[in-house]
Amino acid sequence: MVQSDFGLRLPTSAELPCSDDRPVDNENQNFIPNFLLFLLEFIWGNRQDWFFGVDMALYHTTGVNPLVPVVTDGFLSLGVERRKGGGYRLSYVVWEENGTVPILALEVVSRTPGGEYDEKMEIYARLGALYYIVYNPDYWQRDRHQPFEVYRLVDGAYRQQIGEPFWMPEIGLGIGRTRTQTGGLEREVLSWYNQQGVRYLTPEEQLARYRQRFGELPED
Repeated sequence: MVQSDFGLRLPTSAELPCSDDRPVDNENQNFIPNFLLFLLEFIWGNRQDWFFGVDMALYHTTGVNPLVPVVTDGFLSLGVERRKGGGYRLSYVVWEENGTVPILALEVVSRTPGGEYDEKMEIYARLGALYYIVYNPDYWQRDRHQPFEVYRLVDGAYRQQIGEPFWMPEIGLGIGRTRTQTGGLEREVLSWYNQQGVRYLTPEEQLARYRQRFGELPED
């Protein structure tokens, strides 16, 4: 049994709701984090010390009530099991992860404003997420912000960073926007980059480049 700072018994992940059951209101909120996740599965395929959650309830003890999660479009934690106990997570419960909080949180702005520039930013700052990224390709003018913004936690507050792609040395990855063909469609996505600012290609893009250079793959 885990006790909170308030002396309350903290429930296990099996006892907690895994989401807030609110549907996303645009395709990007689901597609963009999943694109980053699937690309990371390819880049870090041999590593077992990371977890990327998509639209998952994140339970922590830095808010008013540890039973009230923040539901994050996407987040990355390092130094945790990639597959919890060899299985999967119902939600991300900080007190079951040896206190490891996400190093990166991503919010994709929706048609209905969701507090990405104030309320959620404050939550992630209290939580201690080092990087907070807001992707707002459709409503940035409405919100008087830029389509893509990266914030870094400095002395307990987020400060906006400059540069795209933006290199994050603590993670060993950069992040930024690009246009790519995926699933037969061209679209803007967020993607990972190396320290030289070179974008990591998806398996689909690598296959297309191979075929362009060498022709069809040889049969087994």
